[in-house]
Amino acid sequence: MDSALPPIPAKRYFTIGEVSELCLVKPYVLRYWEQEFVQLKPMKRRGNRRYYQHHEVLLIRRIRELLYDQGFTISGARNRLSELGARGALPKLDPAMLCDEVEPLDEVAAQHPAVALQAGTRAPATSQRVVHASPETAWLGPDVREVQKASPQAVEQLREALLSIRELLE
Repeated sequence: MDSALPPIPAKRYFTIGEVSELCLVKPYVLRYWEQEFVQLKPMKRRGNRRYYQHHEVLLIRRIRELLYDQGFTISGARNRLSELGARGALPKLDPAMLCDEVEPLDEVAAQHPAVALQAGTRAPATSQRVVHASPETAWLGPDVREVQKASPQAVEQLREALLSIRELLE
């Protein structure tokens, strides 16, 4: 059962039907796995509707791989996830490679300090103000007016750098 899974769209929340399609697992199986794997806890909203976050979709794919592809039992998969942690074994990231990805962001931050400060990136050396993202403000993006002032090349460079960092983290 080694079929290619569809890509996960860039969304914050997924319904059980969407997760079922993304992971090629029936909804009743997902509900059963919620009982068996403590790491899997979707949010429940109106009418007890389940909403899964991106990390939970990745976890479900990992569980699916352990059970269907590697032949683990539920108990064995549960133990394996406990050994690896809920996120699974993350590959070692090369710090030099990450520095290559951050340097273009520093250039954009130097050109557009207001965007950099609101986004929580490092401020240019000329600025004394440093803003750190907190869980309460992490969802805030840069001020749209500041982004609109940025050159299209700077915005595209920032977009490419962020996408490559996202790929490293997935």
